[in-house]
Amino acid sequence: MADEQKNAEETPEAVEETVAEEAAAEETPPVEEGAAETPGEEAVAEATAPEQPSAEEAPEPVAEEPPAEEPPAEEAEAVQPAVEEARAEEAAADESAAEAPAPAAEAAPPRAPEPKKKRKRLPRAERRQRPKVLRERPAERKPITRLPKPESERGRRQERRGVVVSDAMDKTIVVKVDTSKAHPRYKKVVRHSVKFHAHDEQNQAKVGDVVLIVETRPLSKTKNWRLAQVVEAAK
Repeated sequence: MADEQKNAEETPEAVEETVAEEAAAEETPPVEEGAAETPGEEAVAEATAPEQPSAEEAPEPVAEEPPAEEPPAEEAEAVQPAVEEARAEEAAADESAAEAPAPAAEAAPPRAPEPKKKRKRLPRAERRQRPKVLRERPAERKPITRLPKPESERGRRQERRGVVVSDAMDKTIVVKVDTSKAHPRYKKVVRHSVKFHAHDEQNQAKVGDVVLIVETRPLSKTKNWRLAQVVEAAK
């Protein structure tokens, strides 16, 4: 490489001199020892020798372009694995593109769900019979024991205080209860009365008596109160 660069750097005059020296060397071939030179051979050699152009007429040689410098072996070895990696990546990309699923537009349309088949109704005699689980019966029956019913406190019953207005019925009295309540907005006292049918077992109460009645279970269609106490007898 260094010699080629030197040849390229030589001047054209030096190149012409070297070409002229080479042409003169070709015109005078070497003479072998012990061989007699004959005039005929010389004449034939001169006649057959091609006419060599003179140094002045010789064309100027074209300077040869130096070949591209090849990278050193170490750089070539470093570049080769990089090229192989690039090729491997391209191959992997091609495979992934080939394995990629088709777009949603090309996918087959979903099938409509098939209607469920109705099971045929079988008569009871043809149905599958499930065996009953047999339980072991104890040798002796366990006696039934009654636990005492816990005593619960009776809830507070409603009470009303009123005046007897009728005792014509047997074991029943009509009690009139007056209530007065202030109006929530106008604060006016509003009075109204309600009549209750109360049960009087011994017919104690008379018309005009002030009595106390207590709520009880329904005794008839209209009677669910009973006489508790005669507070004040009529005058």
